[in-house]
Amino acid sequence: MALVSMNQMLFKAVRGLYAVGQFNLNSFEFTQAILQAAEAEKAPVILGLNEAYLPYMGGLSTIAAIVKELIEHYGTTVPVALHLDHGSTFEVCRKAIDSGFTSVMIDGFHHSLDYNIEQTKRVVEYAHARGASVEAGLGRTVGREDDINVDEAKAMYALTEECIRMARETNIDALAPALGSVHGPYGGEPRIAFERMNEIRKITGLPLALHGGSGLPDDIIQKAIILGTAKINVSTDNQLVFTAKVREHLKANKEDYDPRRYLSPARDALQQGVQAKMRQFGSSGKAK
Repeated sequence: MALVSMNQMLFKAVRGLYAVGQFNLNSFEFTQAILQAAEAEKAPVILGLNEAYLPYMGGLSTIAAIVKELIEHYGTTVPVALHLDHGSTFEVCRKAIDSGFTSVMIDGFHHSLDYNIEQTKRVVEYAHARGASVEAGLGRTVGREDDINVDEAKAMYALTEECIRMARETNIDALAPALGSVHGPYGGEPRIAFERMNEIRKITGLPLALHGGSGLPDDIIQKAIILGTAKINVSTDNQLVFTAKVREHLKANKEDYDPRRYLSPARDALQQGVQAKMRQFGSSGKAK
């Protein structure tokens, strides 16, 4: 199956009360594991590439080509979107779309609302003319690297009135409002602003994206889905599963030096982890 935009899969998820997982591509093995998990679960999937990983992964065109080749190699039949996560500028979003990405996020978290809307409009116009979808964000989803705990993150929650402006003035396909989730491991009890989430979803009519989906308990995940979250980003949990398996193998097999010996079991463990997330999100069997 050819790559698709995430637009229709997210609106379908909202109607079906499930969420599509965005699983980040951190290496070649991650790409293999995620695609195989999606096929095994018959689940739509979003392959996310954080802009910060571009120097490591080899560039936008290289990544798009690898994904397309693996889809053909595995005979993948489920809908797959290739999504640029946290694109910092119009230019990098443009390059991603031109390279074959079918979806982009323009990350204006660190800019003023007016500038964020202006840049998002440019990205939307370019993307929609080429059949790609666009996600935008408001507020700031913090992480361990920011040295900010979950309580302090409350001050960075997205404001409903700003989300309304973003939706009405840009024609985006999905919105990622910061409402208490964090990137990386949680330093305390997750506190998600569900009331505001519900308000934003109802007023904007947009599918919502939840960043920082790793480590969230099932009750929070399910409540977010009921309130219109149709996309859940997962990265840290997958990294932890993969790395733990590599450590386990090398501890038990200290003489191994062939990467296939320790990366293959790590890839298999990651696939199992992704499949578990798909079942948790309710997207298994929804590839029809």
